[in-house]
Amino acid sequence: MQAGVSTACCYPQPTEEALYELALNGISHVEIFINADSDITRTRVHTLKTILMRYGMTCPAVHPFACPLEPVMLFSDYGRRVDDMIDYYRRTFAVMQELGAEIFVFHGNDRKHPVTPGLYCERFLRLAEAGKEFGVTVAQENVERCQSGSLHFLHEMVRILGEDAHFVLDVKQAVRAGESPVNMLHMLGSHVSHVHISDHGEKGDCLLLGAGTFPVRSFLDVLHRCAPECAVILELYRDCWRGISDLVSSYRMLSFLIGSTERNAGKSG
Repeated sequence: MQAGVSTACCYPQPTEEALYELALNGISHVEIFINADSDITRTRVHTLKTILMRYGMTCPAVHPFACPLEPVMLFSDYGRRVDDMIDYYRRTFAVMQELGAEIFVFHGNDRKHPVTPGLYCERFLRLAEAGKEFGVTVAQENVERCQSGSLHFLHEMVRILGEDAHFVLDVKQAVRAGESPVNMLHMLGSHVSHVHISDHGEKGDCLLLGAGTFPVRSFLDVLHRCAPECAVILELYRDCWRGISDLVSSYRMLSFLIGSTERNAGKSG
């Protein structure tokens, strides 16, 4: 497992500036959040790649800003929209291939206009097949406002898609949906390919690690048994931390806990 930080934490700081600041502060693994089409022009992708290489960073995942368009583009009855959106995301897949990123974070359809699990999975699989052309795994995030916020719905995806069902488990979104993150992890098991982590408690549902009551160590123990190759990415909203030192402290805590989890697993093995 790898600890990391999302550039989304630094929004609305420009993406390449956020990446550079994380690099300067010793963050080794990052999820890159693309905030605009202009973030992935040739010049800016070259800048992102240069920062990653210069500071020895890896980028396991990319999160697109266009997720609010996914309901109307991928899940409507108008077939050309589906084709257009898949072609649009191919641009992102090509950038991911260049950056060495393997996980594409997908929100999917909103729960106010649900489609059947069968139709949902048909559209998901079409996008996933396009991702495979670039060595990219499309992974469904559990998002409270989306159909994917329900653990039952995610179970349906596993039933229909089998090995093509991959998930990003977001701790704060699970809490917002009234789901237990640890239970979700147990239920989805090896289908979890990526994690967004944060703490939660009386002060809120999106907190720095150690500021709430989430049993991070126990969660990581389960994750190591279910999906030991996952990147575990700190993803916080900008109003949830004060200075870059807050992110660094949480990143170091997460790195320490992951190391401790792996050492303990090695001893017990």
